Amino acid sequence: MSLTEKRCTACEGGVSPMDSNEARQYLAEVPGWTLTHDDTRIARRFKTQDFASALAFTQTIGALAEEEDHHPQITLGWGFVEVELYTHKIGGLHQNDFILAAKINQAWNAAGG
Repeated sequence: MSLTEKRCTACEGGVSPMDSNEARQYLAEVPGWTLTHDDTRIARRFKTQDFASALAFTQTIGALAEEEDHHPQITLGWGFVEVELYTHKIGGLHQNDFILAAKINQAWNAAGG
């Protein structure tokens, strides 16, 4: 099953974050994303044509985040949206982060990005 077909699951903590090797395996499934913060987060910068399209894409990401109940750090500016994902309760990466990244990529591609 692809990441876009999966749903984020509740993470109450008490589980270990992914190690670097596992994170790199998942990273191969989300083109454009990179590991950051000593492999404990993933991030991607999306380039847009202007502020209005950046804002519209930010709203799309927000709707996906609410649907999945998994919320990224989003930075919005003229011509770009930066997204950073990690699971706060475990202080690192969980499969949920990659599921949301895959769904954000899917939305970006559908929007012609």
